[in-house]
Amino acid sequence: MRKIFITGGSGYVGAMLVEQFALRPDVEAILAVDKEPASELYKENPKVTFIQANLADTGKWLEAARRFAPDAVMHTAWQIREMYGMKDVQWRWNVGGSDAVFDFAFSTPSVKKLIHFSTVASYGAFSSNSVDHFFKESEPFRKTDYLYAEEKRIAEEHLEKRYAEVKRSGRSVPQVFVLRPAAVTGPRGRYMRIRFGLQAALSGQLKENFIHRLISAMVSFVPVTKKWLRQFIHEDDVVDIVKLLAFEPVKGEYEIFNICPPGPAVRGKDMAEAVGKKILPVHPWLIRPVFFVMWHISRGRVPTSRGGWKSYSYPIAVDGSKLTAMYGYKYKHQPKEAFVKKEGRYAAYIK
Repeated sequence: MRKIFITGGSGYVGAMLVEQFALRPDVEAILAVDKEPASELYKENPKVTFIQANLADTGKWLEAARRFAPDAVMHTAWQIREMYGMKDVQWRWNVGGSDAVFDFAFSTPSVKKLIHFSTVASYGAFSSNSVDHFFKESEPFRKTDYLYAEEKRIAEEHLEKRYAEVKRSGRSVPQVFVLRPAAVTGPRGRYMRIRFGLQAALSGQLKENFIHRLISAMVSFVPVTKKWLRQFIHEDDVVDIVKLLAFEPVKGEYEIFNICPPGPAVRGKDMAEAVGKKILPVHPWLIRPVFFVMWHISRGRVPTSRGGWKSYSYPIAVDGSKLTAMYGYKYKHQPKEAFVKKEGRYAAYIK
């Protein structure tokens, strides 16, 4: 019987992992930690123990995690949206919190597998990027001024360094799997938890306040640059990939995977068609000042932080075939299907 420790248990991906794995007969118990309250997806499940705590505050969760003695650690927790004027706090939460999780995993004998969620954003959105180049795991991350991508880059560096140090010491190490997902989407992401993101803004789902309504009005057309693209991975694929790595006897010691299905990326025309709007071609240098102004006028409530404009201007396309080559995993949804179709485990929740 398995015992699983999941960070970010109230987040988009983390809550799905908790809910789905708690349904498995071979899972004895799950310990979930998040700075936000527990998700309704699993709130009444007796297998799940929830601790509301920030990972940077180790005094609130570390001892409980040690007593729990999990077989696997799944680290999904992250403050993705930059907090206005609070970079130091956010760094402590994300990088410091990740360091604490890594140290726990490497110092706890019961842990046999560590799964860490990274991002494709850390390959870096640069003007030299091409829509025809697909980054592979062997290519290095690049330093950027986009805080989310930079924190994820540093966290991966810390993880690799800690792993090497423990291995050199002669102690046993768990299998480590680093997942770099494309943009995760699906019925749960689009309909069950509307967030201030690209899809919500373009589709007109933001209606809570004046700023939301202003943004919806500003994107009555879909502004796209010449090289704009997005790759999407369906939420069910994300869960199934983690299930494969966590529960099957897969090979590998320290493996990094881009997780992104094959098939054409979503371009500006596809995005506009999906939300029923027309495209408005724009130059990247028009995107930059708009992001700057909205960031400061809204004091961060509109997620247009420094460097973020580049992700809306320049492409980051990745090759997700390594997972298939190593383990035979077949993605269930292509990028555009993941973005537009109402299919999957959470389709029943769409009203």
